[in-house]
Amino acid sequence: MRTGSDYLTSLKDARRVYLDGEAVQDVAHHPAFAPIARTIAELFDIAADPASGLTCTDPDTGATVNRLFTIPRSRADLTAFREAATAWARHTHGWVGRSPDHVGAFLAAFAAHPEAFAGGDHDFAANVAAYQRRIVEEDLYVSYAIIPPQVSRATTAHAWDGELVQAGVAEERPDGIVVRGAQMLATGGAVADEIFVSCIKPLTPEDTDFAISFAVPVAAEGLKLYCRRPYAPAATSGYDYPLTTRFDETDALLVFDDVFVPWERVFVYRDVAGLRRQFFDTGAHALGNWQAQIRFSVKLQFLAGLARKVAMVNGVDKFPGVVEKLGELASLVSLVESAVLAAEYTAAPDEQGLWRPGARALYGAMGLQSELYPRVLAILRDLVGGGVLQVPSSVADMTNPETRADIDRYIYSPNAPAEERVKLFKLAWDAIGSEFAGRHHQYELFYAGAPFVVKGYAFRNYGFDQPVAAVESFLAGYDIADRA
Repeated sequence: MRTGSDYLTSLKDARRVYLDGEAVQDVAHHPAFAPIARTIAELFDIAADPASGLTCTDPDTGATVNRLFTIPRSRADLTAFREAATAWARHTHGWVGRSPDHVGAFLAAFAAHPEAFAGGDHDFAANVAAYQRRIVEEDLYVSYAIIPPQVSRATTAHAWDGELVQAGVAEERPDGIVVRGAQMLATGGAVADEIFVSCIKPLTPEDTDFAISFAVPVAAEGLKLYCRRPYAPAATSGYDYPLTTRFDETDALLVFDDVFVPWERVFVYRDVAGLRRQFFDTGAHALGNWQAQIRFSVKLQFLAGLARKVAMVNGVDKFPGVVEKLGELASLVSLVESAVLAAEYTAAPDEQGLWRPGARALYGAMGLQSELYPRVLAILRDLVGGGVLQVPSSVADMTNPETRADIDRYIYSPNAPAEERVKLFKLAWDAIGSEFAGRHHQYELFYAGAPFVVKGYAFRNYGFDQPVAAVESFLAGYDIADRA
């Protein structure tokens, strides 16, 4: 299996990643990307370790592979997937939202349903199966960009000024297609191996030029990545910004400057209905988002642990008001934990043998994500109070003998010396107040789309027929003559 060293070596290619108006020459060693690249490398090392439990035997080849990239064909497979995804998420404490297992889960579900890619004028079923086979055999890290640029939310791409602003078909050739335009938001794209490009936003029949799905190497000729401002380079140290300096994923706008995509890498072509089939008919949306809720659950557990630790250090963890807040926090985190397990418990195989997590529990948790996360942060903010502001400006104040004595004397707690207290509250600030924290707040709010979209998933997958029938049955049991 692929190791972290193998992965880092693979980043030394011709990819064009732009930052501050300049092309990055060596992504693996650039201050903006080296930290997250090292973290991803650690995930591959964990997976390659036979003791990790993340490996399984490929039934087709007999090779040892990463089980997170395989298709869950039984309840045991689904449980093993959860345990493996949890292991990776615990290594990052849930702060890496687009680790390789996220898009890997989508593509595994695609491959379980090749018939979904055989509709329209083209049959791409074999393409999907072959590509997912490559991911399994080569242990690839695939990111994705499946949202149009925010040019206008009132119309779709066919009505925008300018030709092919959203990534679309510029030319069809006998050996493939030429793609022009832009797509967002490729989280982790700068340090991925490949990028899956599609559109999850509903399109109209007039948008056929943009109704495409394909995969390209990050180093594909003509592909450019414009990254948001990175936070890791501005962090003064790992002590001051322990999350920023380890887990700052890069979000990027992809620009396709006439990128050639061979037919074997195309999965949907000029097929608006095909875009919806790939995500929802295949079970990809459910499996990929179950991975995301596993990751989210681990992140919430980490924040709960941070809140409890702060209360302990401050010596207030027995105060009734603090216990109430910690109890509310425990309740919120338990809801997501329980939904993850409930989705597994109610899972069932579909007609192609893919075990799908139960949609009712899964989308129920997702529907509240944009409300749960801000509330969890609010509780943590309440508990840390001004403690996150009364910390030294940097680790230099802890190492300079001239200033260290004052820090030791005035910034401590009965349950923690100055160095431990400052370390804890620096971590808390990086979780709630730094630029990294702000990005994560926004990310979790809109992780799966606008809240009304996500709540729509919950509405459609809850199964209102039975409760409505219960109400109607009860109503039928009495009438106006019933005056008792």
